[in-house]
Amino acid sequence: MTKHKYNQLKKTSKNQQNGNILLLGFPGNGLIGTFTISYLISHLKMRPIGEINHPELPPTLFVENGEIIGPIRIYKKDNLYAIISDIPIYPEIAYDFVASIAEYCKKQKISKVIVPSGVNAQDTDRKDAKTYGLATDESLEKIMYENDIAKFIAGTIIGTDATIITTFRNYKIPLLILYTSCHPFFPDPQASIGAITSLARVLKVQVDTTQIQKRIDYLRIQHRNLMQETIEALQQQEKQPPTKVPPIYR
Repeated sequence: MTKHKYNQLKKTSKNQQNGNILLLGFPGNGLIGTFTISYLISHLKMRPIGEINHPELPPTLFVENGEIIGPIRIYKKDNLYAIISDIPIYPEIAYDFVASIAEYCKKQKISKVIVPSGVNAQDTDRKDAKTYGLATDESLEKIMYENDIAKFIAGTIIGTDATIITTFRNYKIPLLILYTSCHPFFPDPQASIGAITSLARVLKVQVDTTQIQKRIDYLRIQHRNLMQETIEALQQQEKQPPTKVPPIYR
C-alpha cells in the first residue's frame, strides 16, 4: 500500500478496454516532460478525472479559470490516460509516486506507459532536437523502429527516471521513455517541439506546434521558477552514491 491517494473527480468506467495507454510527464531536464504532456492534454482536449496527493508534497495549489486544481493530475480521453506533475518529484517520494502509478496502471488495464523526458545536450541546436527511445518491451522497440526513433544505446540513468524504469519493469508494465536532447538548466520549449512530434507519431495523432513556436520566449519566462525547483531536485538526486559510469541521462 503506497502513501498516494487518488481523489477521483468522476468514477472511471468499469468496462475498460485492453490497449489503454498512459502518458506520464513531470519536470526534468529542460522541462521536456512538462511541456510535452501539457500540450497533448490541451490539444487532445483530455478531461480531468483525478488528482494525486502525498503527505510529503509541498502544500501547493493552482487556480485556473477560477477553479482550484492540485499539482499532480490525471486526465483521460478514450483509451488514453495522462498524468502530469507541475512540481518536481524529489527523491524521497519518487518510489511512492511511481509505485502508486504502477498500481493505478494495473487497475485501469494500462498496456503501455510512455514518458517524454530530456537529455543533457547543451551544445546541440535545439531547432534540430533529436529524440531517442528506451523500451522495456520488444513491442515498444518495434514502435520505435516504425517511427524512426533512434535507440538509446549507452549511458547511466539516475534519479526519478531510474525509479520509473525499475518499478515498471518489476510490475511487468511495458515502458517507453522518449529522451529528447535539450538544455538541462533552462526551460527548453523549442526542444519540446521535437518531443511532441515524436510522441504524436507514436500515438498516431496530428499536431500543430505553431502556437508553441510563437510563444517560446513567453514559455521560457513563465517556467523559470519551476525550472529552478527542478534543478534543486536534480541536484538532490546527484547526491546519491556515485556510480562508475558518468550519469549522462537524468
